[in-house]
Amino acid sequence: MANEEDDPVVQEIDVYLAKSLAEKLYLFQYPVRPASMTYDDIPHLSAKIKPKQQKVELEMAIDTLNPNYCRSKGEQIALNVDGACTDESSTYSSKLMDKQTFCSSQSTSNTARYAAALYRQGELHLTPLHGILQLRPSFSYLDKADAKHREREAANDAGDSSQDEAEEDVKQITVRFSRPESEQARQRRVQSYEFLQKKHAEEPWVHLHYYGLRDSRSEHERQYLLCQGSSGVENTELVKSPSEYLMMLMPPSPEEEKDKPVAPSNVLSMAQLRTLPLADQIKILMKNVKVMPFANLMSLLGPSIDSVAVLRGIQKVAMLVQGNWVVKSDILYPKDSSSPHSGVPAEVLCRGRDFVMWKFTQSRWVVRKEVAAVTKLCTEDVKDFLEHMAVVRVNKGWEFILPSDGDFIKKHPDVVQRQHMLWTGIQAKLEKVYNLVKEGLPKKPDGQSGPAALLSGDQRVQAAKSKAQQNHALLERELQRRKEQMRASAVLPGVRIKEEPMSEGEDEEDQDAEEDEEPMDTSLGGGLHNRLANGLPSGRAAGGDSFNGHPLPGCASTPVARELRAFVEATFQRQFVLTLSELKRLFNLHLASLPPGHTLFSGISDRMLQDTVLAAGCKQILVPFPPQTAASPDEQKVFALWESGDMSDQDCCVSYGGMWYLKGTVQS
Repeated sequence: MANEEDDPVVQEIDVYLAKSLAEKLYLFQYPVRPASMTYDDIPHLSAKIKPKQQKVELEMAIDTLNPNYCRSKGEQIALNVDGACTDESSTYSSKLMDKQTFCSSQSTSNTARYAAALYRQGELHLTPLHGILQLRPSFSYLDKADAKHREREAANDAGDSSQDEAEEDVKQITVRFSRPESEQARQRRVQSYEFLQKKHAEEPWVHLHYYGLRDSRSEHERQYLLCQGSSGVENTELVKSPSEYLMMLMPPSPEEEKDKPVAPSNVLSMAQLRTLPLADQIKILMKNVKVMPFANLMSLLGPSIDSVAVLRGIQKVAMLVQGNWVVKSDILYPKDSSSPHSGVPAEVLCRGRDFVMWKFTQSRWVVRKEVAAVTKLCTEDVKDFLEHMAVVRVNKGWEFILPSDGDFIKKHPDVVQRQHMLWTGIQAKLEKVYNLVKEGLPKKPDGQSGPAALLSGDQRVQAAKSKAQQNHALLERELQRRKEQMRASAVLPGVRIKEEPMSEGEDEEDQDAEEDEEPMDTSLGGGLHNRLANGLPSGRAAGGDSFNGHPLPGCASTPVARELRAFVEATFQRQFVLTLSELKRLFNLHLASLPPGHTLFSGISDRMLQDTVLAAGCKQILVPFPPQTAASPDEQKVFALWESGDMSDQDCCVSYGGMWYLKGTVQS
């Protein structure tokens, strides 16, 4: 309290930040002159600047009438520089050194802490400086005088030699061809002092107009040093805490920042991490951790972070494997990188690592030799892939490093569905690249570990009974299919349409086939007891039927049915003939483009998709595949657009596989 009383506040001054000249204001530091003389009193003959280098040259007149000026010395300097004759290129046209050149140099490279202040009417206006330049006398005229002297001596020597020798002797010269410049030699040449000096000399000068202190134009420009407007719009940067304000006025110097200890490259500072944007935080965490549950990620980011934003950002840098997030391969292996072990490019490494991730979506166990045999990569690369996401178990293989996160799968079914669509697309690419047979891919249920479990006698009996019932249902369905085909051939001999009656056994078999072939979704269970004509249930036209609680696709009373019907009609308008496999692939791509929470994510089974196709004016055609064909069951199901409502309905045939099929609307 005593110190405050001894040093009272005399006056409070408002500070304003003027930014009109923030990028244009330079401070010139002239050489010391007597206090009675100012540089504004000396005429400035010319001024020019090189903006990139922040280099300025000023030509100022010398008072030759001053008693302190040595006229004989000025005449001698002008004679040495220009010689006896004077022309337009002469430096001193008056044959007298009557001007002097000042050249600038940067006094400091960090001008962020300097500003020009103008105090007016109890207000202090600050304008940040863009540069501080020190002006020093330039003695380039001495170099010019030396050059003139050397030219005169060379001319005299040439005259003497021409008198002594009437004719010059023929001299032999050697011609050398320069080698192609390597990249390292080019970099050394670019970084050399000679090259930098040449680049600086090539920058053109920009001529300026000099206005004195009392000039009206100078007074007009000086008004920009005041903060424009009193509303405080330009002063928002000054509305800060005292510590932030002092940091802006006196930022730490680069030398102080270098003195701070630098953490190792493999150590991640959470304090520095939280200063980055959310997307960068998620990317850095996943790149360092490789595999992480969503709950752990949220705990690292902090309780104030929105989980929806995190969920949106994690899908850009990671893939879902058994409910946990695994960093994407292209994050670990950028485009222009390569393997440190084998030199394999990043594209091949990403493909091999994607295969390992996909294997873990099918099972908790992966065998390293199997991965190496498929990907054709070296042992070290495959081991790196597995160490990112698994731990080795003796005599068993590599087990996924984290347990399956069932809580996340239950809370976010839309994200799980989207990730499933993405994995389906990745699986299709892997099958083409590695020539994998879909039926031959190892398929294990989630949670299977180690060797197969032993079955008791009762379990074997029950398995045999269920297998016998399935075989009986298959035989009945095959017999019924042949009867329906014979009936259709008798009605329209020219039309070959595949008719599939549907029973409980057929629906169960379809579900088994969908599980083996990894369909889009098999959320519908049970079966239909109605007979199907051309795959379409009888009585569908009534529009009020449903099965298993789901409205039929032919009934457009639900948003799911309408969305599915619109997709099917739009797809068959572009391609008139499609297999079920190709239609499912297009539907997966369509689902991947939809936003999370869309109605189509509620679950669309293969049977619902087929019924919607048949209800949209399409029919299934019977294509005679050979008995030993490698086509999957979905590839053998071919659908064609029969009635589209336009002029194409008048066509009598459709083509598929090199064969033509007669439409049902045209009699044979």
